[in-house]
Amino acid sequence: MAAPRSANLNVMIRAAEIAARNLIRDFGEVENLQVSTKGPGDFVSAADRRAEEIIFEELKKARPGFGFLMEESGVVEGDGENRFIIDPLDGTTNFLHGIPHWAISIALETNGEIVAGVIYDPIKDDMFHAEKNEGA
Repeated sequence: MAAPRSANLNVMIRAAEIAARNLIRDFGEVENLQVSTKGPGDFVSAADRRAEEIIFEELKKARPGFGFLMEESGVVEGDGENRFIIDPLDGTTNFLHGIPHWAISIALETNGEIVAGVIYDPIKDDMFHAEKNEGA
């Protein structure tokens, strides 16, 4: 029987699931944009930023003292002990080309060590997570 998930891991999973809703919708629009004159690049960049903002807001609400290292927005200082590391759209090139192999990645770093991680593939609804001393 698996060990119960920590509160931090539950928060990370929830943030990934919430951000996934918009990314799935946006992914469905990418094919339509392939023929547009502007092209899908700007659209995908905007989807990436929106997903990051959703994840940031969800995590900040749950853990207001934690810092952040984000792919799009950079560093947000926190308590100096804990920070979330976020890649809201890992596999942007695949997303851009309509290839359904991309994920949301979130890690929790405590005192310079990664202690928890979540990788969520919304297309397949596959959630992978691990915590230090708890396995994957």
